[in-house]
Amino acid sequence: MRRIIIESPYAGGLLRRWLNRRYARKALRDSLMRGESPLASHLLHTQCLSDNDPHERKIGIDAGLAWGAEADATVVYADNGITPGMRLGIERAKVEGRPVEYRSLYGKVAS
Repeated sequence: MRRIIIESPYAGGLLRRWLNRRYARKALRDSLMRGESPLASHLLHTQCLSDNDPHERKIGIDAGLAWGAEADATVVYADNGITPGMRLGIERAKVEGRPVEYRSLYGKVAS
């Protein structure tokens, strides 16, 4: 099973975060239905760390990026744009030589 890291938006106000979490869950499902083993650390780590606390946010981001060495690819779900946090993950993948793929749940990919 191909291991992937999912990049999708998370940040924003209360409504935006709710919508972003919903979108990320759809991205996870899409990946699973493709026969992949996805990790969306921004969904996992924000359940126990505060995304509003810069120190805790950095801990979560660093923990998610650490899994990159084990991943076969980074997949960017780009329907809602690319956030600064997503750019960090994309750049890290490129530096580590990991393929970066762009996907859309709604038929249009913005890379």
